[in-house]
Amino acid sequence: MTGRLATLRPLLILIGALVVVTIATWGRPFWLDNSIIVAIFALMALSVGLAYGQAGVLSMATGAFASIGAFGTGIVTTRLGLSPYVGLVVALVVPPVLAWPLARAVLRLSPLPLSVATLLVSLVLEIAVREGGDVTGGYIGLSGIPRLSVAPSPQAMHFLAWGCVLVALLLYINLMDSAIGRAVRTARHDALRATADGVGVPRLLSSVFALSAAIAGLAGWLYAHHLTYVGPDSMTTHMSIQVLLMAVVGGARTFLGPVVGAALLLLVTLFLPAAETQGMVFGAMLVFVLVVMPNGIVGSWWFARLRSIDGH
Repeated sequence: MTGRLATLRPLLILIGALVVVTIATWGRPFWLDNSIIVAIFALMALSVGLAYGQAGVLSMATGAFASIGAFGTGIVTTRLGLSPYVGLVVALVVPPVLAWPLARAVLRLSPLPLSVATLLVSLVLEIAVREGGDVTGGYIGLSGIPRLSVAPSPQAMHFLAWGCVLVALLLYINLMDSAIGRAVRTARHDALRATADGVGVPRLLSSVFALSAAIAGLAGWLYAHHLTYVGPDSMTTHMSIQVLLMAVVGGARTFLGPVVGAALLLLVTLFLPAAETQGMVFGAMLVFVLVVMPNGIVGSWWFARLRSIDGH
């Protein structure tokens, strides 16, 4: 039981932090809205943590998968008149269906060419959204996306968004604590040994990448129904780079790191409205973390007890 509690410690810590955040944001619309945005970005950062932090797949397509989830539910609800929960199925199914063959095709590449390949996929999707005409709204985007019946108010959306983060984190922890998770870590560090142990490395890593795409799609679904609008500039390659930075700064190989990184960088953004200033500060934070805390903030020595199962 003690070992199980130690494994779930990141989840319990996040629940405790959310109790404080919920009390602090109650009845304060500005901070409540920002809390929801942090939750959405935390989901995308967790997607990066799973794909890059655990499986070693450096992807620039996180924003693209989130965009598929956002535009998928937007098209389903505004163009076809269907339920947002049909859009949820689209957001959870389509990104991994696209991510699986993409991963099988590019995982043979080294990290830099792999990231370039996923970047090209992201750019192609951005062009497709802009040239989608009435289906995607083109350069105007999709407006009038309905709010969710289970979260009609910002307070309810706050609970729903962070509930999704907690569920994603719980599944993430359980996955990495299983035989599959151990195989993923072995495949990341020594693919030959994993193959000798009978692990189909390309298939395994492709499955992890597809799962991370589903998490990003869920974030896109929440984004679309929270803002009730999604446009061609909503979820671009810039967002993919931003969530990658969040995961790295927080600690991509830790469970809580991506969530901490998302919260920290979005709070910094609130007080640095100029895009040029944000870029400078983000760059400085990245350099500082890589030099002083190469494992990220949560992976640093004073947060050693919050590290992921493999101790990295």
